[in-house]
Amino acid sequence: MAIQQYLSVPIVDWQTAVINVLIVLVGILVLRHLTRSKDEDAVTFSVPVPEQCRPGWEGKVLQDPAIKACLTAGYKRVACGNFITDLHKVSGSTAVQCYSPATGQLLGLVNPSTPDGIDRAVAKAAKAQVEWAQTTFVQRRQVLRSLLNFVLDNQDTIVRAACLDSGKTRVDGVLGEIFVTAEKLKWTLNHGEKALKPERRPSNRLMFYKKNEVRYEPMGVVASCVSWNYPLHNLLGPVISALFAGNAIIVKCSEQTAWSSQYFVNIARSALVACGHDPDLVQVLACWSQTAGHFTSHPGISHLTFIGSKPVAHEVLKSAAKSLTPVCVELGGKDAAIVLDHPAGKASSESEMQRVTSIIMRGFFQSSGQNCIGMERVIAMPIAYNRLITLLTPRIQALRSGPDLDLPVGQQVDVGAMISSASFDRLESLVSQAVAQGARLLAGGRRLTHQLHSAGHYFQPTLLVDVTSSMRIAQEELFAPICILMCADSPSHAVEITNSTIFGLGCSVFGPTGSSAARAQLEWVTQRVKAGMVALNDFAVFYAVQLPFGGVGNSGYGRFAGEEGLRSLCNVKSVCSDRWPGLIKTAIPGKLDYPMGEGAYAMGKGVIEFGYGESLGRIVAGIRRMIGV
Repeated sequence: MAIQQYLSVPIVDWQTAVINVLIVLVGILVLRHLTRSKDEDAVTFSVPVPEQCRPGWEGKVLQDPAIKACLTAGYKRVACGNFITDLHKVSGSTAVQCYSPATGQLLGLVNPSTPDGIDRAVAKAAKAQVEWAQTTFVQRRQVLRSLLNFVLDNQDTIVRAACLDSGKTRVDGVLGEIFVTAEKLKWTLNHGEKALKPERRPSNRLMFYKKNEVRYEPMGVVASCVSWNYPLHNLLGPVISALFAGNAIIVKCSEQTAWSSQYFVNIARSALVACGHDPDLVQVLACWSQTAGHFTSHPGISHLTFIGSKPVAHEVLKSAAKSLTPVCVELGGKDAAIVLDHPAGKASSESEMQRVTSIIMRGFFQSSGQNCIGMERVIAMPIAYNRLITLLTPRIQALRSGPDLDLPVGQQVDVGAMISSASFDRLESLVSQAVAQGARLLAGGRRLTHQLHSAGHYFQPTLLVDVTSSMRIAQEELFAPICILMCADSPSHAVEITNSTIFGLGCSVFGPTGSSAARAQLEWVTQRVKAGMVALNDFAVFYAVQLPFGGVGNSGYGRFAGEEGLRSLCNVKSVCSDRWPGLIKTAIPGKLDYPMGEGAYAMGKGVIEFGYGESLGRIVAGIRRMIGV
């Protein structure tokens, strides 16, 4: 009856309630702003806009573009830091050739770092960190708040730079770069200090006169080797956490996105300068594989975060082991989207299936499927499976691929480019093998030559159904705009299929919640999937609230994001001190003092029985042993 009354509240009352909630929220924000120290107010600063992001820029289109250029013509180049501004070819150049994967347009050349350059970067960072380690949380928040304001004020330029360098669409840029970076900044501003404040820990009967705490102190210079799929966020994410923990940081960016990384690191460095701090706290470098080992084994680095592939991770870990550098490893996955039927065998509502379909589309095709926690498999029970095929097929067939910048009015692009064409042969082979083994190809399946941008790297949005666990395409990470559907006949079968790969990063579990049996089924599956993160009836939202990020199995180990990630960049120091130093301190009893006296063993037993006995008799016996009666 109460629920019926609740649902029958007039709309006007609902509107009033919403308005009241908004008023309260605004009041809280105003109060927080008024009580915030003026010393942490944002400082306005500017960063030069890259020429390539300005209106009217037209870059030269490369033939068969690649980051390792075959430079044979005798041209000159003019370097500005690591970025080469006068873009001319040089015979025998080792520079990274940066280009737009969506169009093949040349963006510029970036000088790769040398071992000497890496040594200098570590030395500069270490020198700057000494003073930074003494800053207060108020000072660190001022830097992050200034950075947040800049990101929000300059979304268009930032998104354009990310799109140019990675080939993604503007929507993917604003969601995958701006949104998650703003969230990480805001979470750290609101919760970072609490996560790093000294923690009180309990004592015990023997140590009742002690107070115990755990402190989270800066490590020094930390490092991060990041991937290319989110050039802004993958670079600034580690920077945000490192700076707030009191560290300096050196980020090794991917060669694929070395151009935009120069701009993005300048944003962080400019924020530091604007707030009166040393920009050498944050540095970025790009280098070829033959030099990377010098960086990952550097004794001046106190912690390393690696985001990439398993084969490269093996080399990084062997390298880091030389200096015993701790490493957090994130290696991607084969994330499943499990879609359950109702335990009673009923179909979910049409509106719910439409909602799930839309989330699946975003999970597979955001950033052309090049998403660490993107969906790689749909594992659906029979009723949902058949409905999903019907819903997904026309939507995937209708997806439009191409560059998203400067589109004519009325045109729209859904899926951007892939970072390179290097995986196309493998992807086409996996699709063909699956079809030969009984899978049905309902959309795509091949590389796409764009009508206007033949130098761009495009793969057709693909739908493959009736896939089974025995097929390679169900086991290997694709990192591509390929949606595969697998049918499970029960919740336990869905879990079995989900856990059949070597990976265990993220997972989405969709299912009815309208009955206790349905909710129990959802929880049953959630408990049994092997993954580091699970979103119930949603996709990847754990990252939007800064829960710890990481996986199990071949998806890596360690966590970044959240309290756990922030604390992982700290020296965890245990401190035990006297609670009442003027009244009681530890003193060695005479019998146990060196040289020990007669009865020392019995007294030692008494101390243990007093401290850990659970019955009153044992405690009393321990006291008697201690005093020798």
